[in-house]
Formats: sequence, structure tokens, C-alpha cells
Amino acid sequence: MSDEKNDPPSAPETSDLSGMPSADDTLAVDDWAAALAEQNNGAQAEVSTATAGVFQPLSKVGPTTTRNDIEMILDIPVKMTVELGRTKIAIRNLLQLAQGSVVELDGMAGEPMDVLVNGCLIAQGEVVVVNDKFGIRLTDIITPSERIRKLNR
Repeated sequence: MSDEKNDPPSAPETSDLSGMPSADDTLAVDDWAAALAEQNNGAQAEVSTATAGVFQPLSKVGPTTTRNDIEMILDIPVKMTVELGRTKIAIRNLLQLAQGSVVELDGMAGEPMDVLVNGCLIAQGEVVVVNDKFGIRLTDIITPSERIRKLNR
């Protein structure tokens, strides 16, 4: 791979002993400069024609012409999780866990459980049993300002 750049030569080589560039050298530098100028002008023209076809002029759209697109997202599945508590454990202790081991969590008994949607806290509730299955009764919905405050803890 060569170390050539697209820059024109800084000083043309001389062909005689006078130190002055020859006519061929001057012509080569002029051709180089003309080619670079043509390339730059062509690139700018391509960009302006390409963006002209992609971007349409903005127009004012009244609220009556926009339709409610919430229907598009109603069938998207999300992951809902109820969190009893958390803990940090060393890998050494994790590898020693066996059937019957008890892991202490930071949640207190009787304390509301966190309800998360895609990992984001949205509510708190209490555990219920319905037809031999666990469920959660929502007791408190978290407002957006409370969500931000809890994230900063």
C-alpha cells in the first residue's frame, strides 16, 4: 500500500538546472488542480440532487388530518416482571448454592412488590393467589416523575 494522498504535489520537479519548473510540470499541476475542482463540484451537485429527491418540503398539517396511530402498538408484547427483591452475591457463594439453600433478598416481608415492564418500574402491588396461581394486585401506579426519582437512588 502506498502513502500517496490526493493532495497536488507541493513543488513540481524541475527538468533543467535553472530551478524553474518546466512547461510540462506546470501543465501537470494545472491538470491536477482542475481535476480536483471538478471532483469537488461534482460531489456537491450529487449531494444536492440526492437530498432534493429524499426530503420533501415541510407543510403545516392541522391536528384534524393526523390520525391516532396508537392502534399500531397495542399488540406489541412487553415483558412484565414482579420483583420480590434483589441481592448481590459473590460467584464463590453462588456456586455453593444447593437445593434447600436460602438466599436473603433486600425486600421486606409485607412490603409491596415492584412491577416492572421491560425493566422499567411502573407500579407496586401485593401478591395474591387466585385458583392456585400467583397474581399481583396493583396498589400504587408510579407517576413518571416518581420513576425518575427512583432511578436516581
